[in-house]
Amino acid sequence: MAQGLATAYKELQQAFNSKTPDINKCGQLLGKLKIGLIESGLLFPQGNQNLDDLAVTRDILEMGALWSVRSKDIPSFDRYFAQLQTFYVDYNSVLPSSSREYSIQGLNLIRLLTQNRIADFHTTLESLPAEALHDNPFIKHPVNLERWLMEGSYSKVWAAREGAPAEEYKFFVDSLMGTIRNEIASCEEAAYESLPVRDAAALLFFQSHVELDQFARQRGWQINPSTETIVFAKKGEEKIELPKQKLITAALHYARELEQIV
Repeated sequence: MAQGLATAYKELQQAFNSKTPDINKCGQLLGKLKIGLIESGLLFPQGNQNLDDLAVTRDILEMGALWSVRSKDIPSFDRYFAQLQTFYVDYNSVLPSSSREYSIQGLNLIRLLTQNRIADFHTTLESLPAEALHDNPFIKHPVNLERWLMEGSYSKVWAAREGAPAEEYKFFVDSLMGTIRNEIASCEEAAYESLPVRDAAALLFFQSHVELDQFARQRGWQINPSTETIVFAKKGEEKIELPKQKLITAALHYARELEQIV
C-alpha cells in the first residue's frame, strides 16, 4: 500500500476511534482514501491481491459504512455496504474475520425493515451462517424487531432502542418508530374524533409534550389546551349532498307504477 494511503488510514483510525469522533474530518479522509483505493485497484479488487492491503481496504469501508449512519446518510451507507460484499463474500475464505462485519450486516437488516423490504430481509438472513441468527447480538436484534413488527408488539420495538447492541442501531430504530407512529396515527384518526393528550402521547410512544406537539402539527391535528385533548383531522372525508326531493319523487313514481301493475 502506498505511503500516502497508509498515512491517511492511520489518521482515519485516530479520528474514528476517538471518544468524540470528528465526523467532518472522517468524511474528508474517507473521500481521500476512496480515491487512493480506486487508483491502487483495491476498491474493486480482482485476481491475486496483497491480503494485508485487502484487510485494510475492508476496514476503511467498514468505518465508512458506520460513518454514514452517524452522519444519517443512508445512500452513502448503501454504497459502502455494496462495496463491502466483495470482501465479505469473494475474499471471505482468505481474509481474517472482521470484528465489524456482523455489526454492519445487522444495520443493513434494520435498514431493510425501515423500508418494509421484508422479502429482501429474509433473503439476506438466509445468506448468513445459521449460528449467527441465534448467537450473534447484532443479528438477533433485527430478527427480534422483525418478529415484533409482525406481531404488532410496537412497545417491544420501542424498548429495543435502549437494548441496541451498538449506538448506530438507534438511528434506524428511530426511523422504524417514525413509520410505526404514522401507522398508529392513521388508525387513531379513523377510530376517534379526539383523544386526551396523555393517551395520545402514550399510544404514540412520545415521552414529552414537545415531541407530541411537533407530530400533531405535521398531521394537522388541533390541540385544545383547556380540555387537554387532541382533535384529529379527518382526511379524505367529503360531505355528499343527497338529492332528497328527486329521491322522494322517484320513490312515489315507482309506488304508482307498482299499484298499476297490481
